[in-house]
Amino acid sequence: MTAHVQLTQPDRISTAESSAWHRVVAASMAHDLPGVPVPGPEEVHARLTEPALGSRRLTWTATSGDGSVIGVAVLRLFTWPGQDHLAELDLHVDPAHRRAGNGSLLLSAAVAACRDENRRSLVATTAAEGAGEGFCLRSGFKQALSLDHLILPLSGAERAEGAEGPDLEAVHRIAGAAHPGYRLTGWTGTVPDGLAAAFATAKSAMNDMPMGDVDFGRVEWDEDRVRTMAGVVADRGDTLLTIAALHEDGDMAGYTEIVLPQGRPPRAQQYDTAVVPGHRGHGLGLWLKAAMVCRLLAEHPAFTEIETDNAEDNVHMLAVNRALGFRSYRRTREFQLDLSAS
Repeated sequence: MTAHVQLTQPDRISTAESSAWHRVVAASMAHDLPGVPVPGPEEVHARLTEPALGSRRLTWTATSGDGSVIGVAVLRLFTWPGQDHLAELDLHVDPAHRRAGNGSLLLSAAVAACRDENRRSLVATTAAEGAGEGFCLRSGFKQALSLDHLILPLSGAERAEGAEGPDLEAVHRIAGAAHPGYRLTGWTGTVPDGLAAAFATAKSAMNDMPMGDVDFGRVEWDEDRVRTMAGVVADRGDTLLTIAALHEDGDMAGYTEIVLPQGRPPRAQQYDTAVVPGHRGHGLGLWLKAAMVCRLLAEHPAFTEIETDNAEDNVHMLAVNRALGFRSYRRTREFQLDLSAS
C-alpha cells in the first residue's frame, strides 16, 4: 500500500467530495472502458446521495498523504426480502495509484462490512479481460456471469460512417404490426395507478431471466415497489420511459424500459425488457423494443444510441436485439465472492 494512505467512511457525501469521487471514476473508466460515456459530476453526486432502490449504501474513500482522493468504493447492501443475503461492490482506483495495495485496502473494508451485515455473496462487475478481472481473481472471487453489451446507433451520421445499425423502415413496420388480442400503451415516469398492479406482476417475470451462477435471489414486486423504483430514477434527475403490451383479458403481457440519463445524450440506457411466461412465443419482446425505438426517435431525438446488455446465455433476447440492429461493442463479467465459505 502507498505510504500514508488513509481510508475514511463518510456518512454523507458533500458536493466537493463527490467531485473528487467523480475524478477518480472518470480516470478509472477512461483507462478500463475507453469509449464508454463517463457519468457527469451531477449524476455521480445523485447516485451517492439519493436513496437507492431496495438497498442502502456504504462508501469509502482512499486518500493519499497530500489529501488527494485516489480510490473509492460503494457497497450496495440489498434490503428486499429474497435479496438480503446479497451485496454489490463498485470499486475504482486512479490508474496512477494501482498495484500498490489501495484496491485491496478498499476491498477489505467492504468484505468486513459484508460480514458484519451477514451477507453471504458479494458481486462485482468488471470489463472482460481487464485489470479488474485479474484483481477479482487474485482476491478470491469466481466468475459467475458473462454479459454482452450492445449498441443500437440511431443517427444517420453514424450509419453513414459504416457502423451497423437498424433498418428504420423495418423497425417501424415491426412496431406497427398487428398482434391480435394485444395493444401497446406507454408512460413517462411512474406507472399510472390503473396499471400499477399489472405492472408489478409483469415485473416479477424478470425472476426467470438467465443470471448464470450469480446468487441474485428472487424479487417479488408490488405496487409500492414499482412506484418507488420510478421515484428513485426521477430523484437522480433521469427520465424513465416505459412501453407495455396489454392483453385483452387485462393482463400486462410484457414491457420494456429506457432510461435517459440527465444531461448526457446521446446514449440512452436500456433497463428491463420482459414478457410474462404465459404470453411468450408471440413476438411481443421484439414488438415492444421496436416501439420503444420509434418513441425515442420521435420524442427524444437528442438520444441517438441505445445501450443494452444481455447474459451471453440469454439466447432469445440476444436474437431480439440483433434483429433490431444492435451490435456488440464490449463484454463484462460478474464475479462473486462466497462469504459463507469462511
